[in-house]
Amino acid sequence: MDEELRSLTERLRQEARGSAALERLLDTEDQGRLADVLTAPGQPLWARELAAFRLGLAGDRRAFESLVLLLNHRDPPRCASAAHALARLGDPRTARAAAALATNELRVAYALYPVRLLVALRAPESVPALITTLERRLRPHDPFRRVALACVEGLGALGDARARRVLTEALAHPALAEAAVHALARIPQDRQAK
Repeated sequence: MDEELRSLTERLRQEARGSAALERLLDTEDQGRLADVLTAPGQPLWARELAAFRLGLAGDRRAFESLVLLLNHRDPPRCASAAHALARLGDPRTARAAAALATNELRVAYALYPVRLLVALRAPESVPALITTLERRLRPHDPFRRVALACVEGLGALGDARARRVLTEALAHPALAEAAVHALARIPQDRQAK
């Protein structure tokens, strides 16, 4: 069993309080039945989350919209599960959606998992979105240091030279300086012809 599925199952079993419906959703191999949970009225959040997660792992794109909503949820475990499933879904819309969530200043408190997903996807949208998000986090007294740190680490992992300027600016922020040094070290140096 996928470790993320195991963690999700434990969390949702507590949330569902022994519901037989949870066990049925865990046991079914019928993707149509799982997809029905996403659109049926009156379904509890735990049921929608489990159905979307399982469909995402199976590569069923019917889960996309639900997973994106969960990626932007106020509850970090829901965001983490959604990011895990979206990374495996293989939907070409995922990077664009994650970039939109990561750069949305009205929802920056929930940007950590979209940032991490962008790094995992390594999509064309990843570096520009991380640069934009990090630039905004370099303002004085910005309260979203975890998001900024995830951007710095992610830009280092992606190793794109376009990030050099913003990572150099991050050196001036004590909470980010060490990570920025490591990130800059991962970016290949420009080789000038002699």
